[in-house]
Amino acid sequence: MMNVKTPAIRSKKLTQAARGQECTLEILGVCCFNPDTVVFAHFPSATHGMAYKSDDFWGADACVNCHDVIDGRVKYAFEPGEREEYMLRALHLTLARRIRLGLIQVKGSAQ
Repeated sequence: MMNVKTPAIRSKKLTQAARGQECTLEILGVCCFNPDTVVFAHFPSATHGMAYKSDDFWGADACVNCHDVIDGRVKYAFEPGEREEYMLRALHLTLARRIRLGLIQVKGSAQ
């Protein structure tokens, strides 16, 4: 694994955009589907470490229940690879949401 010395990218606009959104993790049997509880959940990456979160674009809009499960505070019996599938799906949905909101710009995009 790469040893990344670059500080993580921080953006309150990106993380605060999670407020009031639908949960993008929607873990089966866990999600409360309550936008009032949604926050930005950081996922593991090369820039995260002990008490240091990943970049503020690397994660997903997550309800309180899904956030607790994905962070390991609440146990859940994921099948092999299932946790990663949930995270990748949610990452895609969250990034697309940020692009549509104009918080992330893609050069050459119609958005």
